[in-house]
Amino acid sequence: MIAELASRHYPLWLVRILRIALFTALLALAARVRIELQPNTPVPITGQTLIVYLAGMALGPVEGAASVIAYVAAIAGGLPLDTRGLGPAVFVGPTAGYLIGFIPAAFVAGLAWRASGWRKLILSVLCGLAGAAILLAIGTLGVALFVQTSWGTALILGLFPFVLIEPGKVLLAASLAQLGRESWRRWITPHSV
Repeated sequence: MIAELASRHYPLWLVRILRIALFTALLALAARVRIELQPNTPVPITGQTLIVYLAGMALGPVEGAASVIAYVAAIAGGLPLDTRGLGPAVFVGPTAGYLIGFIPAAFVAGLAWRASGWRKLILSVLCGLAGAAILLAIGTLGVALFVQTSWGTALILGLFPFVLIEPGKVLLAASLAQLGRESWRRWITPHSV
């Protein structure tokens, strides 16, 4: 069946739209995976950043960022797809910076998309870490602006809890993207028996 699907020729625009839609849906699902750090902490740990990095690494910078833009636009359009189900109200809250930061993070995480061989995994990790740094910087800025607190408190609430978590998510995303590419090649490449 997979060989039959691989032999069909689908329009490239359709494949791209379906890939973007898939990662947009995955982002919405990952928003439901939430760990609250403390009762008064404004920013939870979610599965979204893993999907943001994975979107960039699997789809490339443009399509990865497009999937995140579609997700953020759906929230701005009124859908309660954010982690707390607030819909557009989330853009005036402490997690607004993270949602906006998802877009450049996915783009930067996908910059190694065209690399080949063993370099691809290493470059994906490095680009993912750069994307994570951008995401955390914009997110922490959002915490400082919307919680109206000092920079020191914003760092404690919006940056420090995630400094050790995000590199793990980047490594997992890079590994999943690499595994996915290798698996796809095995599925569509005919094997002689």
